[in-house]
Amino acid sequence: MKLHILGICGTFMGGVAALARELGHTVEGSDANVYPPMSTQLEELGITLRSGYDAAHLTPPPDLVLVGNALSRGNPAIEHLLDARLPYQSGPQWLGEQVLAQRQVLAVAGTHGKTTTTSLLAWLLQSQGLAPGFLIGGVPGNFERSARLGDGPHFVIEADEYDTAFFDKRSKFVHYRPSIAILNNLEFDHADIFPDVAAIQRQFHHLVRIVPGNGRLIVNAEDPRLAQVLQMGCWSAVETFGIDAGDWRAELIEADGSAFRVSYRGHLLGEARWPLLGRHNVMNALAAIAAAHAAGASAAAVLPALAGFASVKRRLERIDAAQDIAVYDDFAHHPTAIATTLDGLRARVGAARILVALEPRSNSMRLGAHADELAPSLRKADHVVFLQRPELPWDAQRVIGALAGHGEAVGSVDALLAALAGAARPGDHVVFMSNGGFEGAPQRFAAHLRG
Repeated sequence: MKLHILGICGTFMGGVAALARELGHTVEGSDANVYPPMSTQLEELGITLRSGYDAAHLTPPPDLVLVGNALSRGNPAIEHLLDARLPYQSGPQWLGEQVLAQRQVLAVAGTHGKTTTTSLLAWLLQSQGLAPGFLIGGVPGNFERSARLGDGPHFVIEADEYDTAFFDKRSKFVHYRPSIAILNNLEFDHADIFPDVAAIQRQFHHLVRIVPGNGRLIVNAEDPRLAQVLQMGCWSAVETFGIDAGDWRAELIEADGSAFRVSYRGHLLGEARWPLLGRHNVMNALAAIAAAHAAGASAAAVLPALAGFASVKRRLERIDAAQDIAVYDDFAHHPTAIATTLDGLRARVGAARILVALEPRSNSMRLGAHADELAPSLRKADHVVFLQRPELPWDAQRVIGALAGHGEAVGSVDALLAALAGAARPGDHVVFMSNGGFEGAPQRFAAHLRG
């Protein structure tokens, strides 16, 4: 079968493309911009990529068009698709029917930590020789690509609450029908499609409703919003995790989260030492350990595998160090993620200065939904350079003013890099935070330091 995928360079749809190719389909695709790392991964698989959404890309017509959720009515490819009566599906529906239907699905849901936890869970199962399939919404460090079918019965998938497609406004994860589901946390996000946190809770409850009675829910015991979701009705076994509460517990050995003890219902299982930082990542590890246990792996046996975990790209990824200045690239998209990342780094670097370059790029950030929470989330930073592009519809002074002299707003990436170059000094840690390309700012700053 010949498939054409619209929005193919997104992390999810690119993973779908890789799985379709592995199943033996002829796959091609279009995207507004064809860009690495996904474009590189797909081209290596023999997938033809076209830039833009020209209707001609769908001529001659493929057997099936898979539509990414970034596309909407008015897009030339979508209008041609509908006018020509071409067969189409969403990526999640195709994945659910063609890949997941015969697998034991382990779904990882939550506002934060989905990609890291999905990668962790796949790695823990892999360490036990279980060869899981997976689809990860990022570039995993332990695997050659972001998606594979796998040889075992398990399939690990990042379960996004964002909507499915322009014609299907349900959350993606309702298509996956997991037998084991992690509910990592729940906060307000995606302000472009959800009016309030209650609307997100309803979507999470739709996920709870489809986990079978002989399945398992792995739930953050420290999140009251998830407790409210379960109070709407729950028909599956529940295990909870947390540092301060839960069936699965972690006790920090190192304050930065790089070493911790794990116990299950009061019984010590062992210690873990690994390269990741932060309380939030310890919580991610607990969730992954609990899910691996639910899938049949020994929790004690998987603990040593954490030492070999290579984090997902752009999760506080240290990309360079020159002139005794460390440079990091981080996929920050929400105040809670910013705060927990900086907390972990602060615990590691002590009194050293932390400089943050922040681009408010997610839909919620651009709309100003998190504006009042941004300054408190940056409390562990010594200085913040905030990118206020001209099209940002709200005034960044709401944030800069609350930083009490420790922040500045600039109008372009060039100005941001100049500000950082003037502020950074030996011993500093410079963190670039954006869920987009940031015009290559981290790499450009590192090159400036080397130059």
